[in-house]
Amino acid sequence: MEGFILAAGLGTRLRPLTDSRPKALVELCGQTLLERTIHKLEDAGVDRIVVNVHHFADMVELFVRDRQWKCPIVISDERQLLLDTGGALRHAAPLFSGTGPVLVHNVDVVSDIDLHALEEAHRHSGNLVTLCVSRRDTKRELVFSAEGLLLGRKGEVEEPSGAMTLAFSGVSMVDPHLFSLLPHRDDPFPIIPVYIALSPANRIGAYVHSAEHWFDVGKPDTLEKARLWIDSFKK
Repeated sequence: MEGFILAAGLGTRLRPLTDSRPKALVELCGQTLLERTIHKLEDAGVDRIVVNVHHFADMVELFVRDRQWKCPIVISDERQLLLDTGGALRHAAPLFSGTGPVLVHNVDVVSDIDLHALEEAHRHSGNLVTLCVSRRDTKRELVFSAEGLLLGRKGEVEEPSGAMTLAFSGVSMVDPHLFSLLPHRDDPFPIIPVYIALSPANRIGAYVHSAEHWFDVGKPDTLEKARLWIDSFKK
């Protein structure tokens, strides 16, 4: 299993913290978000990690190079153009071995999602993609069938009996076959519309986790909530 950390974002919601550093190097309880994510993927058993860079790319590269990690870390360079999630996967595809699943993790997601359980579920599902999802309020809800397969966005598709409305959590597992199915384009594009387009002919499945300890720390208030959660372990 390999890992892909989406760390290239501008981090505009975290300003002024990101005026002089990339979002990936914002600290949370004494660790940068990138370091925290790398350790989480290492603990999950990945044997190689790709990290995409754009905003303050040199700082991220230096941070990765100057530290010892359990597995090799490779940079996917988006200095010239920030490619969004879909474009990032397309651009990074040649950097993966293609021999096993890839665990994709947003650098600004902090959670207690069990990545070992996610990998196990993905390997036994036959899914092309397995999305970590939870029941929480969001404006971008996805609709899944009673069997846990992606149907589309809420409000854009019919919801059959037993359908579930769930929110994507910024963590997923993808089969390397996905890379050959991505749009052949070099401009930025998001990945969820691609998954929706692929879903009629491919299994895009749900891995449902609790939203209680899941944080999008791309905003100051949720960064603080995550800090309080992590600090609670020390008491």
